[in-house]
Amino acid sequence: MSELLRTSVTPAQLFENNRNWADSIVSRDADFFKKLAAQQSPEYLWIGCAGSRVSANELLGLLPGELFVHRNIANVVVHSDLNCLSVLQFAIDVLKVKHIIVCGHYGCSGVQAALTGRRIGLADNWLRHVQDVHQKHEKYLGEVLSPKERLDRLCELNVIEQVVNVCQTTIIQDAWERGQEVAVHGWVYGIQDGLLSELGMTINSPDKLAPHLERSLARYST
Repeated sequence: MSELLRTSVTPAQLFENNRNWADSIVSRDADFFKKLAAQQSPEYLWIGCAGSRVSANELLGLLPGELFVHRNIANVVVHSDLNCLSVLQFAIDVLKVKHIIVCGHYGCSGVQAALTGRRIGLADNWLRHVQDVHQKHEKYLGEVLSPKERLDRLCELNVIEQVVNVCQTTIIQDAWERGQEVAVHGWVYGIQDGLLSELGMTINSPDKLAPHLERSLARYST
């Protein structure tokens, strides 16, 4: 098994890995951690899945301090989740990020559970939000698609709906109203090749939401 996919790592090895990583950073920039401790000024907020196969900083090629991150199962944004909304508000009002990336990934276990109705426990209540996406867009998930294609499509549709949810929060609406420069993006990550794909949902003002949503969904009708 490759080093990347090893699963049996002791806590002691994690500390050793951390020291090696810190040493490698300092070898490239001796003052990196001093500067990092002084302030954080990321331009991006990442709202992604909690899955262990998606490491936001690494796949974007960004260093610590360059990306503000919120993660949960299936990258869901709901208006009753004060955890997510608090992160969003802090990112917009305090850090003044310019971009919010909602990123799902193909083969998401949470989305798959919502698609198939598989019970996994307490998280079923959380994944009810993804089931709502499934029911709302069922016409785009026809039986002509293979199980993998249906899963991949629901992963994309879920990202699209979560972008809509972000744009409809009072936090983003207020930011746009006062003229703050903020764009919300909908992306999906391919576990199989490590590449990001854009879903046609880059919204930087309230009037852009409806037409972008219509165009993004239209491609599933063909």
